[in-house]
Amino acid sequence: MFSGERFVTAAGESGPAAAGMTADGTAETPAAVPGAGMVADSGGAAGPQSRTTDIVPGPGGVMTDEVGVVTGDLTLRTEYADGKVTLRVQYKDADEWYAVTGASVALTDPAALDAVHGVAVGLLNRPEG
Repeated sequence: MFSGERFVTAAGESGPAAAGMTADGTAETPAAVPGAGMVADSGGAAGPQSRTTDIVPGPGGVMTDEVGVVTGDLTLRTEYADGKVTLRVQYKDADEWYAVTGASVALTDPAALDAVHGVAVGLLNRPEG
């Protein structure tokens, strides 16, 4: 390939064919190469994650910061982001999520998210009362 050549992908995108290098290995003027130096966000252990489970709380319901106590058929979401885990609930199939009062703490190991979610479900899901 010659310096300055461009390629065209099947999707019709174009870019520098030599990715900023000449045939003798010396760098030419910097070229923008899509994705060069980037890591794909695969939602891995360090990225934001969440787990959800439908629950039915006991007679006292679940206390939330925004609207007080919520009762009935709920969905519990345990979220991990920025080194912190937060519990939220919503009325089943509703749009609004509410933060569970006192349920936001630091989580040093994102791999523990499943365990935290399991404990939260075990504590809050009381369909028998």
